Amino acid sequence: MPADPGTAPEPTGRTSPSARRPPPGGGRPPPPPPAGPPAPPRGAAAAAWAATLHVGADDVPGLVDPAVAVRYGAPVVRALLDVAAVATVGLGMLPRLVPDHGGRARALLALTRRAAVVTALSWLACSLLLLGLYTAELATGSPTAEDVARYVSGVPAGAALALGAGCAAGCAALGLTGVVRDARGNGADRLTDDLGAVLALLGLLPMPLTGHAVDWEYHDLSMLSVQLHVLAAAVWAGGLAAIAAFVAPRRGLLASTLPRYSKLATGAIVLVAVSGVFNGGTELTTAGAGLGGLIGTGYGRIVLLKAVLLVLLAALGGHARFRLLPLVERHRRTALITWAAVEVGVMGAAYGLGAVLARAPVLT
Repeated sequence: MPADPGTAPEPTGRTSPSARRPPPGGGRPPPPPPAGPPAPPRGAAAAAWAATLHVGADDVPGLVDPAVAVRYGAPVVRALLDVAAVATVGLGMLPRLVPDHGGRARALLALTRRAAVVTALSWLACSLLLLGLYTAELATGSPTAEDVARYVSGVPAGAALALGAGCAAGCAALGLTGVVRDARGNGADRLTDDLGAVLALLGLLPMPLTGHAVDWEYHDLSMLSVQLHVLAAAVWAGGLAAIAAFVAPRRGLLASTLPRYSKLATGAIVLVAVSGVFNGGTELTTAGAGLGGLIGTGYGRIVLLKAVLLVLLAALGGHARFRLLPLVERHRRTALITWAAVEVGVMGAAYGLGAVLARAPVLT
């Protein structure tokens, strides 16, 4: 099996004098850079843009035809928002997934806290930008601060975006608290880490709850299904992305972290599959399209494509679980980073499709 450079065994035994020589400037060598793929944001944006072309996601009945920037920009920004939020969730999970709290683990978690501040601020920026784009749908000209305030107070999607932005700001603040403690040599507080992870998960919930599901007769059951789908997908995708980017290059930590994540991911993928089938079928049925709408409507075809991506992700995850994980636990060479990069990239595309489905009319 081919080996990734990041998961190759560390050299042992005798070393040459040049290998023992300290790096320029003295001190310890710098930690290896994050190995995670930058593909998810690009994949999510491209998938959202392509799906928007296919289904006309922003043709909302009763609204003036939106400008090009709103029609095609809003789904892309929504997809990037989701990716940033999920990344924040995954980074917030790492303190609970990494069991070794020695020096190497503390250095790793200090690095991930800094990254979590960046992703949380990106989430906040996307939320504010999306709020402006959604407001532009209702404003006669360029939206003003007063227009945005009216949108937040009078439209559920606006209030949901504001809540999500508040959670993103809270995650950034908690992350900065941890960064400051790390800089002072105190180490971050476990409670602060846990609060950041919980706040990130809560911040994912408001926006999906303002989508199609509110139109169904069995409102409570639909809300529960949407919540399970969103949370399970975030844990699955965010956890994998964080491990691939920061833990995978550190072979010793990976051997103890990946088994914990694998158990969590198994339950998450089951919840994602069951709730996704339920949600998609419900939308098509209540809209009067029936199962034939899977082929006869743009919405249904996007749902089918998401299902195909889910099957592909399940296959990739199964390979990692049953073929790569035993090797990782024995500190053997693996191609884990490569496989994880592919899986995270597919997840990014799925999030892009989901961003379009959240606002797409079913019967198109």
